Amino acid sequence: MVSDRLTVNRITAGDASAVRAALMTIMADPPPLPADADLTPFLPQAGAVPGQWVNATGRPAVEAGVTLYAHGGGFEQRSPEFEQLMAYRLSTATGRVVRAPDYRLAPAHPFPAAHDDVVTAYQGLLDHGVPASRVLLFGESAGATLVLSALHTMRSQNVPLPSGVIAASPITDFTLSSPSVDAPAGEEVLSRPVLEHITAQYLDGALPDRAPQSPLHGDLADLPPLLILAGGDEALLDDARRFAIAASAAGTLVTLDIYQGMPHAFHLSALSETPPQVATTFMDRLTEWTMALPGR
Repeated sequence: MVSDRLTVNRITAGDASAVRAALMTIMADPPPLPADADLTPFLPQAGAVPGQWVNATGRPAVEAGVTLYAHGGGFEQRSPEFEQLMAYRLSTATGRVVRAPDYRLAPAHPFPAAHDDVVTAYQGLLDHGVPASRVLLFGESAGATLVLSALHTMRSQNVPLPSGVIAASPITDFTLSSPSVDAPAGEEVLSRPVLEHITAQYLDGALPDRAPQSPLHGDLADLPPLLILAGGDEALLDDARRFAIAASAAGTLVTLDIYQGMPHAFHLSALSETPPQVATTFMDRLTEWTMALPGR
């Protein structure tokens, strides 16, 4: 039964206006990285995917485990300051050292470049002694798509899968056939024209109804536990919902958190020095879900 493998939580924890105000403040004046952030690399950069390391745990990566963080940005942008601060927040929330790979960006590097970089970065953790059971994947927006896509490739290559995956507002179906794409409930930064641009830039001719690029269209059985999150008002709500339903139907354990009234990327308000209530709720949910994973 789908319901036996799928938990849906509808979370009301603040209003969208507070989130938008926090995001505007962050963009105008990015908060500083806390002084206790340890940026010491765990792995050498040579021959690997470049990126950042952020540790708020006070423990080494092999002991604490690693959260592999794939940033958002529509597959074609990155914001190092914000990514570093989000990595710190994730390290605090998940109790792990965070590895944030600088995956290659479209349009210069379309699919499968970013996808391959995420898989390579994950394999690098395993090669350097971090067991798969101590690795968590976290992705936001485009990065959420990448971590879900990576699962298909890891499994096809017989790579041990991570302990769990958190995907915040993923595109799961590049056919853009989810109803919410054309009918988001509130003010939304994404729209069909924006998503069509993102799709064309990223896929560059790759088929939109195939995995791994569209994670919904692959075999979703035997995946690690998934936490899928989305704003209740965002254009990608149904992408998250359809993926959660399909994965649970295939036998994967899935939790779907829908944040009522929230737009796309609402979670970035957690970067504020005075985050709104919904951002605090979001980070607390990451901690709660992560700590409930097997082996924690």
